[in-house]
Amino acid sequence: MAGLFQEATLAGGCFWCLESAFNQLQGVEKASSGYANGHIAHPSYREVCSGSSGHAEVIRLRYNPEEISFREILEVFFALHDPTQLNRQGHDIGTQYRSGVYYHNEEQRLIAEAIIREIEDEQIWPGKVVTEVEPIQSYYPAEDYHENYFERNPENQYCQAVVSPKLAKFRQTFAAKLKPVISAQAS
Repeated sequence: MAGLFQEATLAGGCFWCLESAFNQLQGVEKASSGYANGHIAHPSYREVCSGSSGHAEVIRLRYNPEEISFREILEVFFALHDPTQLNRQGHDIGTQYRSGVYYHNEEQRLIAEAIIREIEDEQIWPGKVVTEVEPIQSYYPAEDYHENYFERNPENQYCQAVVSPKLAKFRQTFAAKLKPVISAQAS
């Protein structure tokens, strides 16, 4: 059913890791890499990486709210990156790597603000959460070579050093929420 699905747009550092993780979650039909909330139309990866376009690297999720709630999506999101790092994630530095929840409706805004308050009240992270919660103003899909980048380029140094360890921790932490793995059986 096409009307059943909803969208979410999240920024939490390099989109390769977020895309790969969310594509493994039950209830997520598709996570795609893109650029959001900048000030130029149709930015290139080079423009986004330079910081000149104002965009954040994001993932756009298409999900079934009957299988996974927006709150559950945010619980995974806040476990996958450090929301206390301003305009960076680890060695990835610049406004394009900021943490952000770009809401599509008022309900998403309220849920995002509530979960951030809970994270701060429970002092889950040692610092203040700097995740911006703003309406989605613009979204542009990333170039095709970014789609499923980790799965297609596991030998890439960045993927080996940064993405792979994050995904291993993610799979261990959220094992119960992962899509079943279908393996080919030898006959």
